[in-house]
Formats: sequence, C-alpha cells, structure tokens
Amino acid sequence: MTTRIGLISDVHASPLPLRQALDIFERENVDDIICAGDIAGYYDSVAPTIELLARSGCKAIAGNHDQSYLEKPAREDDQDVRAYLEALPLRLELEIEGLKVLVVHASPPAEQNGGIKLLDQQGDIIEDRRQEWAGNLAEVDSDVLIVGHTHQVFALPLGQVFVVNPGSSVFNHSCMILSLPELTVREFALGRQDIVRCWNFSMLFGSEQVAPSPRGPRKAN
Repeated sequence: MTTRIGLISDVHASPLPLRQALDIFERENVDDIICAGDIAGYYDSVAPTIELLARSGCKAIAGNHDQSYLEKPAREDDQDVRAYLEALPLRLELEIEGLKVLVVHASPPAEQNGGIKLLDQQGDIIEDRRQEWAGNLAEVDSDVLIVGHTHQVFALPLGQVFVVNPGSSVFNHSCMILSLPELTVREFALGRQDIVRCWNFSMLFGSEQVAPSPRGPRKAN
C-alpha cells in the first residue's frame, strides 16, 4: 500500500499560493497534508491562511515566525489565530507505512533557526554541506525527516535519513507530494511560476526575483 502526503512549508500568511497547493492535493487525492511551520510572518493574512489549513485537516507544526507572532501583544481580533498557533507542536513524530517520520521546522531535535542548507544560489547541491549534514543527522532515529525554514527545495538521503524540504509556497512557489514507503516525491509549481530552488532576501535586490505581493507570487517587471 502507498500513502501519499501533501507537503507545504513557510506559507507566511499568504493564502493564495497555499490555496493553490491545497487544490493540487485535493486533485491528486492525497491521504494527508503536513505543513512544516511558519504559517505566520511577512504578510497580514494570518486568519484566512489558518482557516484554509484547518479546513484541509493539515497537520502543522510551529515555526519561528509563529512563535514570534505569539510574542506580540494580543489583540481583540486575533484570539482565534493565537489559539491555533499556541496549539501547534514543535515537532511531529509519525509512523507511516512502517517508516518513522519526523517533522521539525529547521532541524532536529526541534530547532527553529539555522536549518538544513544544502543548495547554492543556483539550486545545486553543495557537496561539503551534504556530507556535513549526513554526519549531523547520524543519530536521528527516523527514516524520513521533513523540514522547512531555509526556503530551499530538495529531497534526498542524508546518511540513513531521507530528508525533504518542500520549500516555501510563497517564496519558492513550490509544494510536494511524498509517497511512502517508496520514498519518492513529486514537485508542483505554484502561481504559474517556476520553482525557485533556493530563495533568500538578497534576491529582492536582483533583477530576476522580487518579493511576492500579499495577493500571491509575481515576477519582476
């Protein structure tokens, strides 16, 4: 039997690309949906983003932006948002098709910053970092590790652990479907954009990419 899991991360309060990802998952008839954190951050549409996630039955964890949101003074109109974010765990430990699956935002055991950075700006694997992380994860008692945070898109074995980062739905324009126990992934581009395999804020000042608008990702003029 195969279990197919829709993967998203770093949605950053931008509901349009999230809705596109959820539509893909519905069309592909996935068995479950997992979000690797950072539901809040950068944009102001946190409530509709959470509404989409809750309606989809998505299993989500907290990211650093979710924790930062909770550190702000509470408002009368954000009680439901805060209740959702406060209930998010820092990690998920699941068993799917006989495989141990661990979900954290940045890196094990439940780090919120730093993260697994494997790619150069062109989206190619940096071999030294691949080897370093294979060593760093040697003690992780999981078959599959799902992460986010770094805005990098990859799926590959690091030592004995198959590590997957679906990228940011709003910045990388990406989501994935992970099939278990086969350990295969399908990537999907969002917003009629090409997937950006490695995105960081230095790209805001380049000629090829700009920050997406709150209504969704866009290309530079």
